[in-house]
Amino acid sequence: MDAIRPPELQRRLESSDPPVILDIRPREAYQQSAIEGSHNVPVYDDLRSGNEGSLRDRLDEVPDGEVVVVCKQGIVAKRATELLRDAGREAETLAGGMGGWRGYRNGTFGYKLRSLLWRLR
Repeated sequence: MDAIRPPELQRRLESSDPPVILDIRPREAYQQSAIEGSHNVPVYDDLRSGNEGSLRDRLDEVPDGEVVVVCKQGIVAKRATELLRDAGREAETLAGGMGGWRGYRNGTFGYKLRSLLWRLR
């Protein structure tokens, strides 16, 4: 499973060909905080409970292009990424989800520690 880390996503969002950001979190969470320009298809709870049909039924809502899937921590987004790939889409998961993205953007100690651990692997 391919995952993209927040610094790489930031670089790609600033490029001439940015990926589509698909935020699968519930609408309320998305409205509270989201990556600018992202698209919300709120299927997180369904995927978390094993209902993959909810995303399959809404694939037409995902804009064309390479997709980076975002959830809370990146775990449920992995399932969505797999479903998108099964449907023939190019997709990756945002490592750490929105928690990781916020940590990266805010320069938190927790994110810096996690980033160090990623480099050591």
